[in-house]
Amino acid sequence: MTQSHTYIANFVHYVFSTKERKNTIPKHLQETLWAYLTGIANNLHLKTLAVGGTSNHIHMLLGLPPTMPVAEAVQKLKANSSRWLGQQVISFQWQEGYGAFSVSPSLLTTVQKYIRNQEEHHRKRNFEEEFRALLEKSGVAFEVEKLFAA
Repeated sequence: MTQSHTYIANFVHYVFSTKERKNTIPKHLQETLWAYLTGIANNLHLKTLAVGGTSNHIHMLLGLPPTMPVAEAVQKLKANSSRWLGQQVISFQWQEGYGAFSVSPSLLTTVQKYIRNQEEHHRKRNFEEEFRALLEKSGVAFEVEKLFAA
């Protein structure tokens, strides 16, 4: 991603969940939601490398341009996708907050595979266990008792 004389490799693995981590993303809408999120990302000039998730959360691997802060990208993705899901005649909200983890270019393929195989991963552990493991692996400090507080 370039801007005049600016060269950047800023890859971010985003994770965000539904309100109270409820299973409110119907199976029949998941692939369409992933495509919709990709469209939002394209409109924001973000490079979508992978999108996946389950009925209660989303993972996105994105390349951010030099002009897009991490927080702004996720806010716009959540706001627009929430609006679209509401138009699908379902009651829907995203949980406040998110996880954003920087990804080395050498690990992009590994993270893409991980995101695309969410259904399989969640046969072994739930979202809360997965998210906590991502925080720990990334060295992000957190308080266990506050991690999933409303």
